[in-house]
Amino acid sequence: MKTLRLTLKNARTNQALTMQKVAQMTGINQALISKFESGDRLPTEAQLFELSNVYNIDFQTLKALWLAEKIVRLVQYEPVAIDALSLAESRVAYLRSTKHFDVPDLTPEMTAQLATIDQLRRQWQSVKPLNPTQLRKMEEYFRIEYTFESNRIEGNTLTLHETGLVVQKGLTISGKTMVEHLEAINHAEAVEFVTQLATNQEDLTPRTLLELHAIILKSIDKENAGRYRRVPVMISGSKHRPPEPWLLDKLMEDYFVHYENQKGRMHPVILASEMHERLVSIHPFIDGNGRTSRLVMNLILLRNGYTIANLKGDAASRLAYYRALEKVQTDNEPEVFYRLVMDAVEASLRAHLALV
Repeated sequence: MKTLRLTLKNARTNQALTMQKVAQMTGINQALISKFESGDRLPTEAQLFELSNVYNIDFQTLKALWLAEKIVRLVQYEPVAIDALSLAESRVAYLRSTKHFDVPDLTPEMTAQLATIDQLRRQWQSVKPLNPTQLRKMEEYFRIEYTFESNRIEGNTLTLHETGLVVQKGLTISGKTMVEHLEAINHAEAVEFVTQLATNQEDLTPRTLLELHAIILKSIDKENAGRYRRVPVMISGSKHRPPEPWLLDKLMEDYFVHYENQKGRMHPVILASEMHERLVSIHPFIDGNGRTSRLVMNLILLRNGYTIANLKGDAASRLAYYRALEKVQTDNEPEVFYRLVMDAVEASLRAHLALV
């Protein structure tokens, strides 16, 4: 069986290189090179790249062996290893499949609802620009409501009224944790950030995504704010297991490639839904994935002339949201999730129009 350690050892010996010579050529400690060849330790990705250059081996070939070794070490003693690998294979295939990069088929009912949504969007656009004071008050109202609901999905116990007091008045609510206060303040700031990006027609990029996440975790988790996770994570109560951290760079690269390929082809509401689901399924961050994914969805909607879609956080709505996500993640069936987002977009447009 072809393994990383034997591949590295054979490459070195075939070129008649000593470990000392390889250490000089790569800057890697000689003792580490010995451990790589014995299988006692795995190189970092940067070290693997250096070794591929010295041994004249295709880096992607080495990286495949390296990733396989990481996976084996993770699951080799697990009694459900085969089942876990099968589930992971299915999910990675979904996230990277050609089919998933195609424009999805929509039912006649979904197409009709999108037509209704677009009609409402045109009505909303026709009443703008609003009086500056009216617009500011409207934006503030929906910003607080959205912050309340999005945080409520994640377990924040501040009420709508308390959220407004914390964000608008800077008050401290007795009996609520400091983290809950910071979640409200940060999310409201993140909504402003997304709104400004949309106003300036700035697009979703890796940089804006990390900046957005950094706001969400500001003063809550400085070490992980605006950074992809470096450890495995589990989602409590979900059958879906997010990808391992060493898969994230490629999955996130694919994520943005998908966005660039589809933003001129896919209906904006469907695209916003899909970028939301894909991000929360990849789960690239230690914390704040849900809030960040919903903000990404709304950045896409705002850039295309829609209003902020507010997914509710009451018990029934939260359960429906999680079930719709899991339907995509485990069964590759996105229609329920599309419909959930479409309903939220339509409700938001109607609510905005009712206030003008």
